[in-house]
Formats: sequence, C-alpha cells, structure tokens
Amino acid sequence: MFDFLGHYDVLGAFWKTVQLTLLSAVGSLVWGTLLAAMRVGPVPLMRGFGTAYVNIVRNIPLTVIILYSSLGLNQTLGVNLGAKGFETINFRLAVLGLIVYTSAFVCEAIRAGINTVPVGQAEAARAIGLGFSQVLGLVVLPQAFRAAVGPLTNVLIALTKNTTVAAAIGVAEAALLMKSMIENEAQLLAISAVIAFGFVCLTLPTGLILGWVGKKVAVKR
Repeated sequence: MFDFLGHYDVLGAFWKTVQLTLLSAVGSLVWGTLLAAMRVGPVPLMRGFGTAYVNIVRNIPLTVIILYSSLGLNQTLGVNLGAKGFETINFRLAVLGLIVYTSAFVCEAIRAGINTVPVGQAEAARAIGLGFSQVLGLVVLPQAFRAAVGPLTNVLIALTKNTTVAAAIGVAEAALLMKSMIENEAQLLAISAVIAFGFVCLTLPTGLILGWVGKKVAVKR
C-alpha cells in the first residue's frame, strides 16, 4: 500500500519543513520581542507602530503575505535577499513572510508574559537608577519569557503547520510533495495519512517537551 513512497523524497520534504520552522521561529522571536518592547515602551510613536503592526498583520491571511513576498517583493521589486536560483530565493522569501506574520503572535504572547510581572519590580528597578531598556532586559523580560513558554509553544506549533503555505510559491516542503504525490498516485488516503503522521511527529513532541519546560521554569507567585 505504501510502496509508492520509495519514489519520493518524503524525509527531504519534511526536513525542508523543519528548516522553514526553525529559521522562522528564531526570526519571529527576535522581531516579536522587539515589537513587544515597543508596545510597552514609553515612546508614543513606537507604541503606535507596534500596535498598528500587530493589529494589521494578524488580520491579513498568511497566504496573502507569502504570495506578496514572491510576486510583490521578488518579481515586481526584484528583491532576492542575496540568493540565486528560484528555489533558494523563494525559500528565503517564505521565511521572511512567515517571520512577518508569526512575529505578531509572538509579540502578544510576550506582552502577556510582561503583564504577569508585578509592577513593583519595575518600579524598584527604576528607583535604583536603571533605564527603560535595562529594566526591560534585566528584570521584566527574563520573567516574561518564563511565563510565556506555554503561549509561545502554541505559536511554534501553529508555525510548523503554517509552513505548508510556502507550497504556494514553490518551496519544496511537505505540502508541495503531497500535492505532487496526489497528482501522480491513486493513493489519496495513504498519502494523506503519511503527511499527517509526519506533522504529528513534528508537533506532538514539541508540545510535550516545551509543556514540560514551561512547568519547570514557571515563576511561582
């Protein structure tokens, strides 16, 4: 029943999915943290930018962002992110699109974590002469990240599944392989089962491990 799998690079497709997930996760964590800092910062312009970014991006379908990354940035404006070759360019553009989209959710998860930190701690830090960036980096964010492990885990799992949208611009990940297999093989149920099982193998351990980590590092109040 699964003999057809020998004709396709299933592991290679899922490895591409893992690469998309890891690179996008790192970029989203960095950009999302900066957005969260803007949203709780003292500068009205930066707060406004962070709020507008989150509210706008969260309400745009990911497919639109990914397609714009390819059709708008690359084909219209000639942006290639320093890459050569169709596959490499679209891979990097897909990572960029996923970062733009996912960072809005990362921002909200971290901001929720920041709200769990008692206000008195920030006030005490300012009382001893620490500036905003020092209070945020030394006092608030370390505790916020510990409180945000659970929400960030959910964002990471969603990101793993959202990588399937990259198939829309020709990135050779699991969803694009599934489309090719369905077109060539009369094994719809078997193909769907294989791809679904692959994503379960990626997301289930992630949820279990990070859930355990979240319980271990949770701040007891």
